[in-house]
Amino acid sequence: MNLIRGDLPERLAAEYVLGTLAGGARRRFDALLPAHPVLRRAVAAWEARMLPMAWRAPVVEPAAATWNRLEQRLGWTPAALAVAAVAPAVAPASRQLRFWRLVSGLATVAAVTLATLLRLAPAQAPMIVVLHATQGTQTLVAGLSADRRELSIQPLQPVALTARQSLELWALPKAGAPRSLGLIAADRLTALSRRQVPVDTKGLAVSLEPLGGSPTGAPTGPVLFVGDLTL
Repeated sequence: MNLIRGDLPERLAAEYVLGTLAGGARRRFDALLPAHPVLRRAVAAWEARMLPMAWRAPVVEPAAATWNRLEQRLGWTPAALAVAAVAPAVAPASRQLRFWRLVSGLATVAAVTLATLLRLAPAQAPMIVVLHATQGTQTLVAGLSADRRELSIQPLQPVALTARQSLELWALPKAGAPRSLGLIAADRLTALSRRQVPVDTKGLAVSLEPLGGSPTGAPTGPVLFVGDLTL
């Protein structure tokens, strides 16, 4: 497979940065990065594009129980501190051994903490969707905040519109008709507040509509972009 022709580097880099490239495909991509400057540039460009959306992500505070477990593992609880205060001095070799055990313990705690934070309920997981053009190579990226109150969507290249046209975003449910999520800008980030993506949504689509949006409540123009939902 030639990775430096067409739009394949962009598509792979997008999925790599967004975290939707997983398993063996991600490991192969990691192995190819050092030898392919085109892939490295594509990854760097996608990371720069995603920074504005990352800044909009809500802060998630770990549960109190998580901090309690961290303190216990690190020996910061009152009982552990009292024992440390009366313990006799240890030989340098013993101190070095304890130091490396502490380093190992910290790494384990970090991994446990990350796993705990990732084990959020599916309803609270942030959503990322990459929408590819049905014709051409243009791309849009959509992100839903963890509280499901704000959906942000960003065209990575400006979409050409006339003065009488608008872009409308649609949720594609597993069954039933598409549901409008509102109009989006053709050349900048759009934040759609107080809108909920239905729980049975399987993807997103963007259609070309008359100025002001669809007059029927359903897509009336051609579908320009479509993407599968990834949780």
